[in-house]
Amino acid sequence: MTLKGRIHSFESFGTLDGPGIRFVVFMQGCPLRCIYCHNRDTWDANAGSEYTPQEIIDEMKKYINYIKFSGGGITITGGEPILQAEFVTEVFKLAKGMGVHTTLDTNGFADIEKIEELIKYTDLVLLDIKHAQEDKHKIITGVSNEKTKRFALYLSEQGVPIWIRYVLVPGYTDDEDDLKMAAAFIKQLRTVEKIEVLPYHSMGAYKWEKLGQKYELEGLKEPNAKDVERAKQILSGK
Repeated sequence: MTLKGRIHSFESFGTLDGPGIRFVVFMQGCPLRCIYCHNRDTWDANAGSEYTPQEIIDEMKKYINYIKFSGGGITITGGEPILQAEFVTEVFKLAKGMGVHTTLDTNGFADIEKIEELIKYTDLVLLDIKHAQEDKHKIITGVSNEKTKRFALYLSEQGVPIWIRYVLVPGYTDDEDDLKMAAAFIKQLRTVEKIEVLPYHSMGAYKWEKLGQKYELEGLKEPNAKDVERAKQILSGK
């Protein structure tokens, strides 16, 4: 039986999800229910279009000259790509066979034994840390953060480069003590190369409305540049 994955969409010239120009694959399906999610339409694991790993690579090849010239690669995000770990592993194997850099953008909600093979073919992980405090993490995402913490520590032990991503949501993830708790955890990870603080925005709210869902954060003020810099300083242990 041919292995296939469910894909939401592609971005051919991504510049925000790893080094260089990236071919970005948005996978379908996510186990988290983040209240600020800007890709609400990726949650349903049965939606999207089916592709084989080779078909993904064939799409990427259209832009291979730009990718290689810029020191870029392929980034697989979501949704949550780990839900389709076997498929992503096969895509990354093919990409690595072409000398293409691979990046996994994930929330880390995974059982380690299910992603060990995938990590062997992953050059960089963009790890989304939603919240360091257990109860608040559940409020924001609907799930515990224990799997994400174990995943992060596993990456560090395996020597996999990590870029931390932290979405700054006023009233939810911007408390100083919570930021310091996150900083203390990040400090345990020896392979962190970069910490990115992403300011909350409501640009994906229309996707909730389109699906007939209420957007709980309607009217929430977006953080300013000073707020973002303050959070980055704290998360960096400064």
